[in-house]
Amino acid sequence: MTKFFDPNIVRKSNISNKNLKFISGTDIALPSVVEISESGTCNRVCSFCPRSDPNYPDINEFISEKLHTKLFKELSDYNYSGSVIYSGFVEPLLDKNIYELIGTARKYLPLSNIEIITNGDVLNKDRLKKLFDKGLTTILISVYDSKEDAELFEELCVGSGLKKEQYVIRHRYLPPEQDYGITMSNRGGLLKDAVHSIQPLAKSLKAPCYYPSYTFFVDYNGDVLMCSHDWGKKNILGNLNKQTFFEIWTGHLSSLARKKLNKGNRNFSPCDVCDVQGTLIGKSHSDAWMKKIEK
Repeated sequence: MTKFFDPNIVRKSNISNKNLKFISGTDIALPSVVEISESGTCNRVCSFCPRSDPNYPDINEFISEKLHTKLFKELSDYNYSGSVIYSGFVEPLLDKNIYELIGTARKYLPLSNIEIITNGDVLNKDRLKKLFDKGLTTILISVYDSKEDAELFEELCVGSGLKKEQYVIRHRYLPPEQDYGITMSNRGGLLKDAVHSIQPLAKSLKAPCYYPSYTFFVDYNGDVLMCSHDWGKKNILGNLNKQTFFEIWTGHLSSLARKKLNKGNRNFSPCDVCDVQGTLIGKSHSDAWMKKIEK
């Protein structure tokens, strides 16, 4: 049983439900979240993260402007107005080009909610201002060290003139007894050798999971993963360097994952070892896909 429930999940679920949109003239639901893990690197090694496993790779590579622009041009063809989140398995502010990436996203998707999730280690007033000048909607700051640091980040945001809805302070410094302030999962079975070890499941859950119904997750090399919990990158649905957004989102592998997971079948990798509660966000999208599948 999960000890800690991240209140940001409610916020994200509400935004997702409001963004149930369809490709014009079809019954194909668009994702409510396009998440971009725009590099292979992070400057922290948190105990509850797969990166605390000494064998987890840290790769100093970043998404190309060409690939990033291709994605947003294609999304604009469908008048995409859902959320774009720069986060994934990395620290996005390590990318010196992050401001231009956000600017490109805003250029092609003027109505989208654009967010970034950061540990705030390199954040200052000038960088904060530049992010919002480029088109950022909301910044989520995960504070890992102390309550005092959380208060300093609050002061930074307020002092920079941000409105309450433009920033979220996430308290990730809580003790293990409170799951470090996150809604804990075993990250697709990848926490076995992490400092905060959680074993992969020995038997797959019989429980639905909505992630592939509402999330389009892009890795820095163009791989599209089934889920943001798949830290092992075991289920790759396609690659944007070779395929289009539409081909991957509506393709056989994506459709198969949705069909199985929406019916509670997790008996395939990496879902067979994953313990995530996958029904907290995306119910409306799951229902839309099930209606299409059952026609």
